[in-house]
Amino acid sequence: MDARTSYREVIVRGASPVRLVICLYEQAIEDLRRAVIALEKGDIEARTRGINHALVVIAQLQGSLDIERGGEVAKNLNKFYNTARSTLADAQLKQSARILEQQVSQLVLVYEAWLEVERATLAPPQQTTEPAQPAPLVSQLQPPVGDWNA
Repeated sequence: MDARTSYREVIVRGASPVRLVICLYEQAIEDLRRAVIALEKGDIEARTRGINHALVVIAQLQGSLDIERGGEVAKNLNKFYNTARSTLADAQLKQSARILEQQVSQLVLVYEAWLEVERATLAPPQQTTEPAQPAPLVSQLQPPVGDWNA
């Protein structure tokens, strides 16, 4: 096992559901960035591996949604993941670095929103008369099984 895999396993153990979502976004973004580089080098195998792994990660994110309790936000994320998966299939078919880069940009925007969610959940509680916190957007995630770099 390499150091990078060991590091990720340590991070994932005991992580909050939001932290796990953030880790998955980081992985999908990294996968697609590698796919862009591979595409530019003409490395079809590495490009395909990067896109396919990103699709697996996005499926993990989508599978973790709690549509019933997550309300409109969870429904919108579900649509986002469906669109992302379709767009990545199109990028693979067309061998388009532009489409891959656009998808990275979209994932980064949502990733940054999850970072804000994490910051908000880590902030000290404020005394307020507002109602209880909204229902979670994601169900309890289980750490992904297998090598993230496959």
